[in-house]
Amino acid sequence: MDTDALTPGLLQELRATRPYPALSLTMPTHRRAPDNAQDAVRLRNLVAEAGNRLDADPRVTHEARTAVKAQLDRAVAEVDQRRALESLVILADTDEYQIWQLPRTAPERVVLSDSYLTRNLVAAKAGAQLFWVLSLSAEHATLFSGTNEGLRPEPRDGFPATAPHEEPNPQREERIGDTPSTYSSEDARNFMRAVDEKLRGVLAADPRPLFLVGLAPALSLLDEVGESAKPAVGRVAKGTTADTTAPELAKELEPALRDWRKQAAARIQDRLDQAHSGRSFAGGLDEVWLAVREGRAGLVAVEEHFEQTVRVTEGHLEPAGADATPAGDPQVREDIVDELVEAALDNGCEVAFVADDSLADHGRLAAVLRF
Repeated sequence: MDTDALTPGLLQELRATRPYPALSLTMPTHRRAPDNAQDAVRLRNLVAEAGNRLDADPRVTHEARTAVKAQLDRAVAEVDQRRALESLVILADTDEYQIWQLPRTAPERVVLSDSYLTRNLVAAKAGAQLFWVLSLSAEHATLFSGTNEGLRPEPRDGFPATAPHEEPNPQREERIGDTPSTYSSEDARNFMRAVDEKLRGVLAADPRPLFLVGLAPALSLLDEVGESAKPAVGRVAKGTTADTTAPELAKELEPALRDWRKQAAARIQDRLDQAHSGRSFAGGLDEVWLAVREGRAGLVAVEEHFEQTVRVTEGHLEPAGADATPAGDPQVREDIVDELVEAALDNGCEVAFVADDSLADHGRLAAVLRF
């Protein structure tokens, strides 16, 4: 699955306690040759390590060991390396498996626990800048899910929707002298009301910024008959059809997306500047980590590709050498940034990923403090 499939409900389900052992396997991957040639070998090695860990763990029964290994084998057989992004996450227990291909790197890890390891999923979702796109006309409404990687159709909650086909009515035309305008008929208004209701359900289940694409009369009518589209962060007055493809729509959206991301980055920078001048600011990994753990961080900004391997020493983080791994030292954390992001979100903190080098003066990440 891709990052945009990670809804709040699914994340809650993945974090739930389940019978031991719940296996989580993570590894970096590569999109293109020749680098991707190593991915299959690396995956085989991690699967072998997972098998050895299961065999050596006295808490794992023979039945559970056999079942988890079977689920893991099924997952590996299903991995499509042609769709590889920056990392692969496989989750498996005795009853199921899930495959996640993420646009954010993750370290090599095999974890056996009573719940799945979700920090890499959460960090990837937070960094993906998810959004919805509604392609609209008087005849159709199609929902697309958007990420940094592009758009894809999202068939859910009644989307795509098609307006009922109305046959011409000669008697009505004779009676009033004309056929109704496309966007003034009661049928068009009813269709837009139905679209508004479907869209409300989508946004309630998975709140994201919303972009609208359609002719101006269609967008105006949607606003007139409902409320769900009014907070849209971007509108593109461009006609679309039910056959408009995701790449075609993405091309029309490019200017609006660029403006949205630029404005969002400027707002984050303004908040950091105000916090810095008002002494409600934390900078650097250790300082921000402490603020997050203590619940004092209201906003955490992280450079997009910042990674750091650290050693936890007496509640503080210290940079660890390139060869340090959790296998050799339990205090080593290879994915401390993703762990920090998950902890921040758990504490109700806002997380924003910003351009590389934009926080170079503050150790690559910073926080606005609540107190």
